[in-house]
Amino acid sequence: MPGRFFLTTPASDIARWADVASVPNLKPRANVAPGQDVLTLTRDGPQMMRWGLIPQGRKNARGRPVMEVLVNARAETVFDKSAYDGVQRCVVPADGWYEWTGEARRKTAWRIRRTDGAPLAFAAIFDIWSAPGGLQVPQCATVTCPPNGDVADIHHRMGVMLAPAEFATWLGDDEAAAAALMKPLPDGLLTIEEASDVDWSGP
Repeated sequence: MPGRFFLTTPASDIARWADVASVPNLKPRANVAPGQDVLTLTRDGPQMMRWGLIPQGRKNARGRPVMEVLVNARAETVFDKSAYDGVQRCVVPADGWYEWTGEARRKTAWRIRRTDGAPLAFAAIFDIWSAPGGLQVPQCATVTCPPNGDVADIHHRMGVMLAPAEFATWLGDDEAAAAALMKPLPDGLLTIEEASDVDWSGP
């Protein structure tokens, strides 16, 4: 599941791929981490959001407050878990993401991207967090599902990925139609390679 991802495709190319007039002119980033601002596509257009939902006032199935920041939301529960009450849907563009295997302190980082080199789009949810002092902070979490055959040996989850033709359905009002999109990408579309050239100390 995406815990770090990368986006280096120029903004103009992302806009053309997503069929929008323009997106914020971001600098290329090889290491996007939770807590940072990320580009999202919403039904109202592109906007920047913090990656990670601060669960203010949210409760788990037992009625207890949710304390941890929610970076990923499971597809199996995103539409019926109380922690996600009131969220909306968005899309997070990326060029790919990273996973790790191996023992602690000896882990191997893997870069995962589309074989055809095209951008990919994570299905995501978002809301607006009311921060102290009245600041309104848009925040999002990516949605995960079981892995496809490409990823299964690397991780037990992967992000739900959407084709541009599916964006309108994911962002629309039909929850059942959106839920039908929450499935693994078909096998054979992803390339996995060792990511030994990434600086993990910063963005």
